[in-house]
Amino acid sequence: MSKKTPTTDAVKILHRRYYDKIRARALDLETARLNAAIAREIYTLRKKARLTQEQLARLVGTTGSVISRLEDDDYEGHSLKMLQRICAAMNCRVEVRFRPMKSRVRLAS
Repeated sequence: MSKKTPTTDAVKILHRRYYDKIRARALDLETARLNAAIAREIYTLRKKARLTQEQLARLVGTTGSVISRLEDDDYEGHSLKMLQRICAAMNCRVEVRFRPMKSRVRLAS
């Protein structure tokens, strides 16, 4: 029987206590991380293009409030179609990759 390695890292301790072996929580955490990453990427692309939210909205054919929501870390409604429209407006493309989850998330059901 393997013994857990002691740690003083608060993040690791909290992860073990609240996420390890609780698949639904671990999956929720991964979803939140993905939503935050998408929001940051939209924001970064827009800033690099030196566009305001309103300017990007006009290019995409939507409103500034929609762009604002898309750049919010807590927003959960990102659609592939909207991401493609944003990328088309900023001369880039969307890439989707499927990768295995990190070992600490891959838990038995």
